[in-house]
Amino acid sequence: PGWRLPADEALVSQARTLLIRLTGMRNSESTLYQKMLAQVANQYADMRLADMTGDTDVSRLFTTDAVIPGMFTRQAWEQAVQPAIEKVVAARRDEMDWVLSDTRQSAAQPVSAEALRARLTERYFADFSGVWLEFLNGLRWQKAETLSEAIDQLILVADVRQSPLVALMNTLSVQGRTGQSGNSLPDSLVKSAQALFNGDERPAIDRRGGPLDATFGPVLALMAGRDGGGQSGLSLQTWLTRVTQVRLRLQQITNATDPQAMTRQLAQTVFQGKAIDLTEIRDYGSLIAAGLGQEWSGFGQTVFVRPMEQAWQQVLTPAAESLNARWRSAVVEEWNSAFGGRYPFRNVSSDVSLPLLAKYLNGDSGRITRFLQTRLNGVLHKEGSRWTADSINGQGLTFNPEFMRAINTLSHIADVAFADGGAGLHFELRPGTAAGVMQTDLMIDGQKLSYMNQMPVWKRFRWPADTEAPGASLSWISTEAGT
Repeated sequence: PGWRLPADEALVSQARTLLIRLTGMRNSESTLYQKMLAQVANQYADMRLADMTGDTDVSRLFTTDAVIPGMFTRQAWEQAVQPAIEKVVAARRDEMDWVLSDTRQSAAQPVSAEALRARLTERYFADFSGVWLEFLNGLRWQKAETLSEAIDQLILVADVRQSPLVALMNTLSVQGRTGQSGNSLPDSLVKSAQALFNGDERPAIDRRGGPLDATFGPVLALMAGRDGGGQSGLSLQTWLTRVTQVRLRLQQITNATDPQAMTRQLAQTVFQGKAIDLTEIRDYGSLIAAGLGQEWSGFGQTVFVRPMEQAWQQVLTPAAESLNARWRSAVVEEWNSAFGGRYPFRNVSSDVSLPLLAKYLNGDSGRITRFLQTRLNGVLHKEGSRWTADSINGQGLTFNPEFMRAINTLSHIADVAFADGGAGLHFELRPGTAAGVMQTDLMIDGQKLSYMNQMPVWKRFRWPADTEAPGASLSWISTEAGT
């Protein structure tokens, strides 16, 4: 009896607390979740872009090196992940050994099987959504080097039976309904195909709630109606139809006798502020991309905006070159011929002709103003005395900053020198006394200012004045030598 050690209640309590903590960590939600993923991680192959688009030629439209881990697919959820969660929940070790419990300290209240199942499922679908969002936002549209290549891309993307985009959207329609009750994978595949190819108007999206609705809902809504029947009024089918219309318009250009002339005419129509089908579908695509929300911004821009922007750039490039050539021939060359060798553009004795300068700088009818208003009315606007590029409706046209500074400088000169439409300046002079001077006479284009040392006043002049005797002279009478 003397060998018996006294009970150390503090040490026993500390040991119990440590063991409870270790057991709790082993049975924590995070640990159970990682255990579940480890069980299914290698059971399914990664899903690549080519797997999502079937037999279509996706490499002509999209590119990406990313993949979807096989465990974050609908097949994995239905066949492996969901059973694995059930298995983990059933096997959890929340019950504490009687050795680790006493009447004074109890383990944490165990989480119910239903709550644990819900938490593990929620974590899985959060990761599921994140993986798919990262993949889809990482897609990139293949660059077309010519207008013909851009047209070929539009042909492919709008062909509902061979389009990689349609195939991809069908895949998203299936994967986005993962976890919905009473919806098997084969049924989803059939419904997804019917959504695009059958003639009825039934929505392509089941309205039964699912764990991925918040993430995939905006994308799936595009397939909800054949003619903009979705809640937002936007639809994939409408976008594809408009793409076909644009493609036919562009094919008319490439098949024309003078494709360059038709391209310039098409772009010029837009520069003048008139809408065409190409800009309308581009705006429609931008509206779809915006409607998808910030989460899908990369995907929306790549799929619905970039194709039309690229096609427009193929039209814009030759049109911009033609516009520059017209500016040089209509304004720059004649300007240099008329003013290049005269003051103030060169340090010589001969001045520029103000009436001729007014023909270029007049704010209402000058050649520069007429050119900008007739050729660029839709993308360039005058605010006060300054020309500014339309940042909203710029149509992809980029103006040289030096060009903008030059026309704004000339516009300011025009407001000062040609305020009433004619060539001339208005200014005022006030004479002053000078030692030994009795009288001063100033003549400017027939306008005379005489000063005989009286109270000085301001006199208004116009230059040049309406007179047949232009010129200026200054004379004075001194107290000693006379005039």
